[in-house]
Amino acid sequence: MTMRTCLIAAVSENGVIGINGDLPWKVKSDMIRFKQLTVGDGNETNSVIMGRKTWESLPDAHRPLSDRINIVLTKQIGWTNQGAETAFYPGQAMEISFAEGCDETWIIGGAGTYAAMFDKVDEIHLTTIHAQVEGDVNMPEWDKDGWKEEVIERREKSEDDQYPSTYSIWRKI
Repeated sequence: MTMRTCLIAAVSENGVIGINGDLPWKVKSDMIRFKQLTVGDGNETNSVIMGRKTWESLPDAHRPLSDRINIVLTKQIGWTNQGAETAFYPGQAMEISFAEGCDETWIIGGAGTYAAMFDKVDEIHLTTIHAQVEGDVNMPEWDKDGWKEEVIERREKSEDDQYPSTYSIWRKI
């Protein structure tokens, strides 16, 4: 069985991905895409891997993220939370996904989890938010050598999207 591993993130033009435990923008189209991609078509089993702070930032009504196996990567020994599997290092998180029979594993943040998992992913699904925003969490740098970007969709600012955005998929070449 082959398990596809993808990283998914939204990042501002100045590299910000979060502020005060939240997203620094309201871009509904990206949230809809996030759910569609990470849940899949309904005929597959998918997991999401996130850091503990990302888990804790999810609204109670959305924790755990439905229709996906939730895996929380933490350094806090003994940390547990109903609705989530716990992993203490990146390889263990991947082992849980594989043991659960996942077709796809999605790395959903935050910065520390992204940095730890870049070398394990096949694709990076990146939404660029076309704005300079304030934040306290930045997307880690990653080496774009050996990757090719395909722009999938550009969206203008709208009633539901606070800023224009571009959705791209980066694939290993």
